[in-house]
Amino acid sequence: MSANSSDQITQLPTDKELVLKVIPMPADCNANGDIFGGWVMAQVDLAGSVVPARHVDGRMATVAVNQFIFKQPVRVGDILSFFAAITRIGNTSITVQVEVYAERFRAQKKYVKVTEASLTYVAIDDEGKPRPIPKP
Repeated sequence: MSANSSDQITQLPTDKELVLKVIPMPADCNANGDIFGGWVMAQVDLAGSVVPARHVDGRMATVAVNQFIFKQPVRVGDILSFFAAITRIGNTSITVQVEVYAERFRAQKKYVKVTEASLTYVAIDDEGKPRPIPKP
């Protein structure tokens, strides 16, 4: 898949918070020269945990990857911006939507949505058992 001009946008989401920016390096590449999907997944998990950490007030764990869509390849030198927003707060769990945009190395200030995901985190106690999320 290659990004054409119709895939590029100039405005990033305003309904989500920028929680992480990172640049993938050559060591993160697969045999095709694109960034490993697993590397992107790990970064999405980190980014997704930022917003719920404010609500959980303690330890939490990723319990589900509800959806993960790779829309475009990620390349070495892309500046990746990770945006996250909570979509649901339950008794012990929080679901987060994460969108990842690439600012291509040779096309600064033009963005391509490369990944979107939904993850669920659960608040846990010292024994790793689910615990209630404190009410605001």
